[in-house]
Amino acid sequence: MSVVSGSTFKPVSDKPWQALFALCVGFFMILVDMTIVAVAQPQIKASLDASVTGIVWVTSAYLLTYAVPLLITGRLGDKIGPKKVYQAGLVVFTVASLWCGLSGSIGELIAARGLQGVGAALITPQTMALITRIFPPERRGAAMGVWGTVAGVATAVGPLLGGILTDGLGWEWIFFVNLPVGVVGLVLAQALVPNVETHDHKFDWIGVALSAVGLTAVVFGIQEGESYDWAGWIWALVAGGLVFLALFVVWQSTMRGEPLVPLSLFRNRNFTLSNIGIATVGFAVSGSMIPIMFYLQLVGGMSPTRSALVMVPMAVMTGALAPVVGRVLDRVHPTVIVASGLLGYAVAMFWLGVIMTPETPVWLLLLPTILMGVSSAGIWAPLAATATRDLPWHQAGAGAGVYNTTRVVGSVIGASAIGALMTSRLAANLPGADFDHSDSSQIPNIARDGFADSMGQAIYLGAALLFIGFLCALFLKRPSHQRAE
Repeated sequence: MSVVSGSTFKPVSDKPWQALFALCVGFFMILVDMTIVAVAQPQIKASLDASVTGIVWVTSAYLLTYAVPLLITGRLGDKIGPKKVYQAGLVVFTVASLWCGLSGSIGELIAARGLQGVGAALITPQTMALITRIFPPERRGAAMGVWGTVAGVATAVGPLLGGILTDGLGWEWIFFVNLPVGVVGLVLAQALVPNVETHDHKFDWIGVALSAVGLTAVVFGIQEGESYDWAGWIWALVAGGLVFLALFVVWQSTMRGEPLVPLSLFRNRNFTLSNIGIATVGFAVSGSMIPIMFYLQLVGGMSPTRSALVMVPMAVMTGALAPVVGRVLDRVHPTVIVASGLLGYAVAMFWLGVIMTPETPVWLLLLPTILMGVSSAGIWAPLAATATRDLPWHQAGAGAGVYNTTRVVGSVIGASAIGALMTSRLAANLPGADFDHSDSSQIPNIARDGFADSMGQAIYLGAALLFIGFLCALFLKRPSHQRAE
């Protein structure tokens, strides 16, 4: 047995690796779906006659409905069992995927993506909470390494599969492909994932309402600001959203019952710093995929499949290095790995932004994507393991919920902010051009330089946020199992 945070660790499964494999199916499906959509965005825009802002909402609606419920779905897993909640999430996500593929308008697709986000919110915190329950602290780094490998493989499969399906069958099939995966995931979860001890929770519905209203107002204001010329009511909406989020924090600190976000979690320095780090990663990675894919396909003239191939080296490097990094993480100071990963990704993103021009050869674009892959191996699994390793088991669901909420909140604000910056730079670099109603498969030669500059400038914002995450990672401390050795 292992001792962590003053409590004795009791394993709940004698086959933890089989259970982890089953859990990774749902995690794999969520990640594949995110990367598939990024590749197909120009085709969806043309097929549904959507605006650039509408395409950004296809991503943001998913992330928004993913982020808000996460605060409660982690607790829901603690209350009724993470296995049951995980399976419910698989059902919701699979049904929503069918709806996405059948959508006939951009509004319907945005609504269906919102339902997908709810399913993802049910799935995600259960995977981390169960890893905390079935693996002792000294083995969680290795388990998270496998988790990171799955992320790398999904990142590789998603764009390639998305390109092949979009080119061959149409963008609808990027969603239909989730149907068999969801069914297999349900069967494996039923057979391999253990039922674990539950911990009763009361739900803070006032906290849910405050956070939902606040986050929705901020995201809508940021994303739609350019469309309304940053009118006064847009600024008022963003300010009001921030007020609601501030009230949410005050409510969490003063309520007498069980708060939605136990602020005591943030007394753990590694948990706090890891949350800041993963927020910057979510911001940069989710937001940057939109301008990168638009650049590759509309400026570079690439098909969805070819544009996906440009990102494959990143995914391959992440998948190859993640298991090694996971094993090393159990023995070394987390700052060594995490800070290096965040700094490397920031440098790679800035580098890519600089070289995104119409004349840049493909081989040169591959270099920063390789650095992104190497850096990612030191970020995703190591940050998750560092955040949750020292949490007591009865806070596993709450901790996983907060951590994943932070990541997705970073992602939704990043998609909105980088999308808004992309639109703003297009207006500045190509005044008078109307990309919302043009044939999105072609960019006139006279506009290619300005369009490429706008896409490159948009991802600088993500690089800046990652550098902030790097600074925070410098202050991580050794986890308790290393200090006890």
